[in-house]
Amino acid sequence: MLPLAGSALKLEALDQLANTLPHTEKMPVMFLGHGSPMNAIEENEFVQGWRTMGKTIPKPTAILCISAHWETRGTFVTAMSQPKTIHDFGGFPQALFDVQYPAKGSPELAMQTKKMITKTEVGLDDQWGLDHGCWSVVKPMFPDADVPVIQMSIDHYQKPDYHYELAKQLAQLRHKGVLIIGSGNMVHNLGMVAWDKLNEPGFGFEWAIEANEKMKKFILDDNHQALINYSAQGKAFELSIPTPEHYIPLLYTLALKENNEKMHLFNDKLLGGSLTMTSLKIG
Repeated sequence: MLPLAGSALKLEALDQLANTLPHTEKMPVMFLGHGSPMNAIEENEFVQGWRTMGKTIPKPTAILCISAHWETRGTFVTAMSQPKTIHDFGGFPQALFDVQYPAKGSPELAMQTKKMITKTEVGLDDQWGLDHGCWSVVKPMFPDADVPVIQMSIDHYQKPDYHYELAKQLAQLRHKGVLIIGSGNMVHNLGMVAWDKLNEPGFGFEWAIEANEKMKKFILDDNHQALINYSAQGKAFELSIPTPEHYIPLLYTLALKENNEKMHLFNDKLLGGSLTMTSLKIG
């Protein structure tokens, strides 16, 4: 979090900058199934899907990413001008640890986000940076790292409906050129991965297939309440969402859908039996 010394002056300056963010045409909002961090250095159909998205949407003025890999007590946004690239994983090749994504931050966007959220007090953070849930998907979309990026944390202690309602308060950012991305996986059970099947995209256990199909139907039917109440949807959902952090970013994306907006599903494949790369673009 930002140090107290000089914080009043810093906050006042950020507040003035935040008020200068221009109005633009409405940006889309996305949920991206991010999968393995190795996607950052590999070429596959999922990377191609993200790259295509980057080429077919208006270039954003900034990106706000809600990643499964930043869980906190309370809600925070990164507010540094140059976020570090975080390698928050182990056991991967050195080439992956060598990856840097030198996008600038946006202290003014962080302040704008803090101001518009009234559901809770949002803290300004200068310690985190960009974790692999963020940079591994943003890098293929914007390889030149020429779009500022901030992250917003997931309050681990709150229930799904809390996150959905909080996300609604971000709606104005879509009209200020900000691309909002939720990054996680709809079906994410690492404990049951069939590691010998990872090179066979499309292989899925019956429960993972069932959950993925039901999730997509709820999404396309705008049945957000069923998705918020995922714990009441039966055994397939229970196995697919053993912990909520990879699923919650989907709710942030869905909460920002406006009436009659088109939805586009892509990268809709299962991996290793118990993971889905299913992604969603709204608008």
